[in-house]
Amino acid sequence: MEYNSKEIEKKWQNYWVENDSFEPSEDFTKEKKYILSMFPFPSGRLHMGHVRNYSISDALARYYRQQNFNVLHPIGFDSFGMPAENAAIKNGSHPKGWTYDNIDYMKKEFASLGFSFSKKREMATSDELYTKFEQSFIIDMYEKGLLYREKGLLNWCPHDQTVLANEQVIDGCCWRCDTEVVKKDMNQYYFKITQYADELIDDLKKLENGWPKQVLTMQDNWIGKSNGLAFDLFFDEESKSKLDSKFDSFDVFTTRPDTIYGVSYTALAPEHAIVTYMIENNLLSDAVISEIKTMKSASSIDRQKEKSGIALGLNVLHPLTGKSVPVWIANFVLMDYGSGAVMAVPAHDDRDYDFAKKYDLEINAVIKPFDGELEDGKAYTEVGALFNSGEFDGMNSKKSQYNIIKYFEENNIGKKTTNYKLKDWGVSRQRYWGAPIPFVHCDSCGLVMEKKENLPIALPEDVEITGEGNPLDNHPTWKHCACPECGKDAVRETDTMDTFVESSWYFLRFCASPENWEKEAFSAEQIKYWMGVDHYIGGIEHAVLHLLYARFFTKVFRDLGYLDFDEPFDNLLTQGMVLKDGSKMSKSKGNTVDPDELIEKYGADTARLFILFAAPPTQELEWNDSGVEGSYKFIKRFYERSSNIVACESIPIIEHASLSKDEKFARKKVYEALVRANEVYNERHTFNTMIAGVMEAMNALNTQENSDVWSEGYWILASIMEPVIPHIAYEISDKYFGLNNLNPQVVLDEVFVEDSITLGVSINGKRRAEIEVATDASKEDIISLAKEAASKWLEDKTIVKEIVVPKKLVNIVVKG
Repeated sequence: MEYNSKEIEKKWQNYWVENDSFEPSEDFTKEKKYILSMFPFPSGRLHMGHVRNYSISDALARYYRQQNFNVLHPIGFDSFGMPAENAAIKNGSHPKGWTYDNIDYMKKEFASLGFSFSKKREMATSDELYTKFEQSFIIDMYEKGLLYREKGLLNWCPHDQTVLANEQVIDGCCWRCDTEVVKKDMNQYYFKITQYADELIDDLKKLENGWPKQVLTMQDNWIGKSNGLAFDLFFDEESKSKLDSKFDSFDVFTTRPDTIYGVSYTALAPEHAIVTYMIENNLLSDAVISEIKTMKSASSIDRQKEKSGIALGLNVLHPLTGKSVPVWIANFVLMDYGSGAVMAVPAHDDRDYDFAKKYDLEINAVIKPFDGELEDGKAYTEVGALFNSGEFDGMNSKKSQYNIIKYFEENNIGKKTTNYKLKDWGVSRQRYWGAPIPFVHCDSCGLVMEKKENLPIALPEDVEITGEGNPLDNHPTWKHCACPECGKDAVRETDTMDTFVESSWYFLRFCASPENWEKEAFSAEQIKYWMGVDHYIGGIEHAVLHLLYARFFTKVFRDLGYLDFDEPFDNLLTQGMVLKDGSKMSKSKGNTVDPDELIEKYGADTARLFILFAAPPTQELEWNDSGVEGSYKFIKRFYERSSNIVACESIPIIEHASLSKDEKFARKKVYEALVRANEVYNERHTFNTMIAGVMEAMNALNTQENSDVWSEGYWILASIMEPVIPHIAYEISDKYFGLNNLNPQVVLDEVFVEDSITLGVSINGKRRAEIEVATDASKEDIISLAKEAASKWLEDKTIVKEIVVPKKLVNIVVKG
């Protein structure tokens, strides 16, 4: 039998298409599984990371179909975004044409790999129908007060010429092109995600059994809830006068109220309103203003590295002592957290200490160790006893926080406050290839929502993509329209939405029946049946961005009455990266592997087998050409040895007691592989261990010649491996079993019952031999066999003692 991967794979791919093999049933009485991989951006070609992601989800989907679940395993394309515009600039193509050409190519690649996606629910987020539904949701969110527009200092990518959300700034650079981000003052639309901050944190508890702990921790840290004390610092009279009496005070927030008596300076962010006022009213020198501009242009990451500051010549009064405290600008203070102003306690904070030492500011210690003295030359940041702290002297610093906050509240000078690192999600993007924000600017009516009957507001196709400015803003006609309220001339909003908006609800879009695909984004009946997603598979790099936004949208849709649950994804599997030569595959490094070339040479089943066998899915996978070759050879042997099968329509009935030792062992290894497979598919997802078990079973089958044992073995092993290597499994199953084996398999306990066991034989504690005895052998028979096996060590010896440790060993003690 010659293994021909091209012929076999093409045959079964055509069969699956012709028979709609992977379409979910509309029978909602069946138990369901919703299996979903994070959908790809249509960049043009699949990479091995895609192959790994979709091989994992496909294995789960195929397994659960075998177990008679109703399985939804859809695919879509996250098709709006910057790369399409960049390609248009580079190649002179249109973003839409480039995108949909790539989608067509990637669909063919998916088919060539045998992925079992539903074809009737395919979609791309750049489809006008998808935009129509999304714009409708946006209008509903605006009416609910969850979307607003205001001016603010925003993250701006000079390369991509667009605004970025805080979550899209990675180490001070654009998440997509790695250009250093600057700050820019402009209007922006925001989702009020902060309104859900507490729920987003609290509901992480619901995910503890299904999500990796690392992801939960990353989300918790990103939201960054902290409790502390908020209070105002009031300017002295001289400082008020300098500020033209425009400001009496500014508010600060601290998580360390126990250090309040140690405040020796305060610091403002360079973007703070007071600083802006001083610049605009020429209250600072040109040199200082230039220094402030330099601070503001630096990324938030760079601002945390080398600390720099500027004395403003202003003072505030300490809220408890009344002492004068200088006000500085400090580059490490950000407007993104709290009020953009901090109290500084250099004696008990490392950052404040470094700043104070650099600028020779006071350092006032107020906490000391319970035993011992403070060390010179560094901040003391541990729990200790308060001193120099008025009526709170002697208190445990940690426990004193409650008392100090209570004092502030009783005297109406401050209050207990909760702060969050999370900020509202800015969603405006100054680009063409995105979903238009469905609003109109009218001189008479202001900001006006488009009427839903006019949706979708689609993109014009006659645009010029130059890389400079917003093509929608520059279009001669598209933005000019009538106001939906008064009918007067008006202008469309030319910003488009952050592409993370599309990926925040796409998993719900698949919950629309093909019959009503054009009429509804999703149906209540389908949502109730399919959601939540049982298994969601994707990279850890989406732990904050996509996964946080998807959780937020789910809660918003619940509050809008679209659905009735809190969390979208029950179980999350974050697969590791695919590496080659120790680093992530990338074209620039020249270490990529083209899936198309791999399939051409070895076949799709080899690619799938290697990617699932080389490492557990959550770990990094190092590419290994010899491992690929080994996977191919295994499949070839698996196919060729199927010639030992005798065709049958049901699993052979075998009298286990009548089998030889090798035949019994072979059956045992086959059923061990089945037990392991059930554990892997349902619990551990360590496909590599399951595949290793199948290989062990194949080796055991090869040691015997019973055709019934071969047939039973292949009946089970082809079923186990169909989710991993579906083409060859279907070929074997069809040829010998009429596909009847691709169903739930029953574990037979009889194969694990041992007729005999092997015992070690020790003489005076040293292992000398092994014996095989019947499982019900008497002690006398065991000792007799042991003496026979170890006879040469017993010559001329006197046996002192004979010990049988059941099912383990025989120890004979001798002397002489």
